[in-house]
Amino acid sequence: MTSRRTFLSLAAASVAIPHLAAAQGPARKLALYANVGPVLTHYDVDVANATLTARDSVTTPGGIVQYCWPHRNRRYFYAASSANKPGATDHSVTAYKIDPKTGALTQAGESIRLPARPIHMSLDKASQHILVAFNTPSSLRVYRINKDFTPGEEVSQGTMDSGIYAHQILATPDGRHVVLVARGNEGTPQKPEDPGALMVWDYKNGVLSNQYKIAPNGGKEYGPRHLDFHPTKPWMYVSIETQNQMHMHRLQGGKPLQEVAYSKTTLLEPGNIRSRQAASTLHVHPNGRFLYGANRSQELVDFNGKKVYKGGENSIVVYSLNQQTGEPTAIQHIETQKLHPRTFHIDPSGRMMVVQHNLPVNVRDGDNVKTVKAGLSVFRMGADGKLAFARTYDFDVGDSISWWMGMVTL
Repeated sequence: MTSRRTFLSLAAASVAIPHLAAAQGPARKLALYANVGPVLTHYDVDVANATLTARDSVTTPGGIVQYCWPHRNRRYFYAASSANKPGATDHSVTAYKIDPKTGALTQAGESIRLPARPIHMSLDKASQHILVAFNTPSSLRVYRINKDFTPGEEVSQGTMDSGIYAHQILATPDGRHVVLVARGNEGTPQKPEDPGALMVWDYKNGVLSNQYKIAPNGGKEYGPRHLDFHPTKPWMYVSIETQNQMHMHRLQGGKPLQEVAYSKTTLLEPGNIRSRQAASTLHVHPNGRFLYGANRSQELVDFNGKKVYKGGENSIVVYSLNQQTGEPTAIQHIETQKLHPRTFHIDPSGRMMVVQHNLPVNVRDGDNVKTVKAGLSVFRMGADGKLAFARTYDFDVGDSISWWMGMVTL
């Protein structure tokens, strides 16, 4: 059975464990891709020096880049895009060919049109189908990948329950099941809470069947956002956005069990929440010994006639994983040096992390106001799993947004 890989490790194939990577010879070239609006920029990655160098870019035809995923052969790359505004009809998936020497992207064939905003996409384990999640209305669709690697026709599915506000879709490590993360919605004075859930199906040749649902407490006070699997153990980790928690489920027969085996806070100060806190992306380290999750906040208040950041945690939490039980224990909370870390990725050797922040935010600077720009923060990763800040890169997003970032080994 092929062991689970995160996005980076999927792209990297056999370089999941640092000492094995060293034994196999010189490190392969690593490319990072990050968007501002519809523009997807390619960067060279120097892991040893923890630096990024911008090289070239492509403009996706379907509006703002929402999510991307590489083919398992690392020669093709799929981008889901959307205008991402009320009434928009411009939504698509586009294939790009990756130059194996430089990492530059060239569009391959025509895009396929999608019915709504694609909030997340991934490929199945064999890279034969594209799995797409839509948040409004909450749904999922499966599309074939043609022999020329371009996106193809939709695979018809039977009746299914896609929950409320789908946010991620991912195949299990054995490739025989698919999990859809449905976040639900927080309650307001005008509207009650919408429950969250994990929707699980059997999966074969693009077809979903035998659905069941995981919804602790009936989905109340349960807002799952993102999940990842351990690379070798039957363990699944889920970030609970609206409750700032990290859950662990065991797998049986390749499928996640209903029971939450462990639940841990993601916050350094869970009793000192100053503004809306929201847990975001999580990733298991390629060596399986550590787990990382993002905390974000961005709420604003008035100050000297301007809107400024109210305060809160914008950080990466690092957990050590018990190798017998899978229990996560927090060992570090480190600020990301910018605000609202929406996503992050780990290089396949496990020595560097890059964190993406989507919007500029004004902050107080004594009696003045300064702007913390959108962009990337780079961290070195130690053998103990802990992070050390290296540097930041600023994005000028204008009236758009930086929504996605990830890496592929060439």
